[in-house]
Amino acid sequence: MRRDDIRNIAIIAHVDHGKTTLVDALLKQSGQFRESELSETCILDSNELERERGITILSKNISMEYKGVKINIIDTPGHSDFGGEVERVLRMA
Repeated sequence: MRRDDIRNIAIIAHVDHGKTTLVDALLKQSGQFRESELSETCILDSNELERERGITILSKNISMEYKGVKINIIDTPGHSDFGGEVERVLRMA
């Protein structure tokens, strides 16, 4: 049975092509966070090493609602050193 009220999205692209920036913009538009919570960029990159290096190392997921549709999003790493993490996510999605 197909459900029209749920969408699953995995964002996959090469390093520095705006995956995390896209997720940040979607989160800001969703209205799920207060303005004070959105003052920083890379909202999902919470790992200390990720923040230090400015890259996504571990895949993160988040859900949001948009016009009555639940959207599940997975933000993946873009660097080839973390290709195993991307493959793991693709098996889940």
